[in-house]
Amino acid sequence: MEQYFGEATPKLGFGLMRLPREASGKIDIEQTKKMVDLFMNAGQTYFDTAYAYDDGDSERAAKAALVDRYPRDRFKLATKLNVRLANESASEAKQQLFTSLERTGAGYFDYYLLHAVQTGNYRQYEEYGIWDFVKEQKEKGLIRHWGFSFHATPELLDEILTAHPDTEFVQLQINYADWENRNVLARQNYEVARKHGKSIVVMEPVKGGALANPPDAVKEVFDQTGQNRSYAAWAIRYAASLDGIITVLSGMSDMAQMEDNLSYMKDFCPMDDAEQEVIRRAQEALAGVKSIPCTACHYCTAGCPKQIPIPEIFAARNRQLIWGQTRQGEAAYAHAVAGAGKAADCIACGQCEKACPQQIKVIGNLKDCADVFDRA
Repeated sequence: MEQYFGEATPKLGFGLMRLPREASGKIDIEQTKKMVDLFMNAGQTYFDTAYAYDDGDSERAAKAALVDRYPRDRFKLATKLNVRLANESASEAKQQLFTSLERTGAGYFDYYLLHAVQTGNYRQYEEYGIWDFVKEQKEKGLIRHWGFSFHATPELLDEILTAHPDTEFVQLQINYADWENRNVLARQNYEVARKHGKSIVVMEPVKGGALANPPDAVKEVFDQTGQNRSYAAWAIRYAASLDGIITVLSGMSDMAQMEDNLSYMKDFCPMDDAEQEVIRRAQEALAGVKSIPCTACHYCTAGCPKQIPIPEIFAARNRQLIWGQTRQGEAAYAHAVAGAGKAADCIACGQCEKACPQQIKVIGNLKDCADVFDRA
């Protein structure tokens, strides 16, 4: 018998937000099929997408690569409803579920989430009656389990879980870099969820890929162990070793990432005390490295009036901050802003900061990037 909801679920989840791409920029369905096959053959079952991902192409890819090719009882599919995309219409927000069902052809969703609940939008979910809506759809059989993904303070999380005690699970950003991050508050949010007895799906265990290639000081900590593991392995196993975890989502973009993740997650074994001490030393090393904690989710760019490619600009700046690659950062910036808005074009409207799940001071960081790149 499970000690908590979802305990028996395989601990690696396939996040469908960063799928492989063709040269045209479209999702590479054939490559995605191969990755799905490898994932399923390894006994993994959990797939995560969202109405908002790739303007629906992620959900359509789930249909082509997964739903159309495997019996429905062989896998678990999760997707999400995002009120920010509803144009101030409750009916349009609720329609997202039925659109997602049509896109995926799944018949029902094993896990359904209110997407990116945070300070700026949580009341909108209440005003639109979305909590009652998902409960009604569960009764109708279109949803098996429901919860929400969360990007805000532990105080707000506690308030929401107190108001909605029948929430079945919470999706939280958890990784060793953000465990004590004052912007993300990963540890505190984890503790609040567990205090309420909620199981957790982990997102961003590798922090948008940053922990797969961490700063040299962090690499040195892991390299000194002599263990032949990828840096991503340390990050994903850290998150999966916590109590109450349903699964850990990894947004895999190619076969190499899939093969690496399965090499240590197919027969997952939690970290021992010695490995936890290695993580503690890595956290100390990381704390001394300045960077912009962007995970390239692109939530900030959808409403940018100047069409500024914010994540790509921050990635260019991080090449300088983290690895000291001054010229490479300048080249990456020039490529990012070709035909788009520059950092200096920011008018400080603030929509990006409202949308940012990392609580990044986007405006201030863009000003820094403008000072470095646009005036170079």
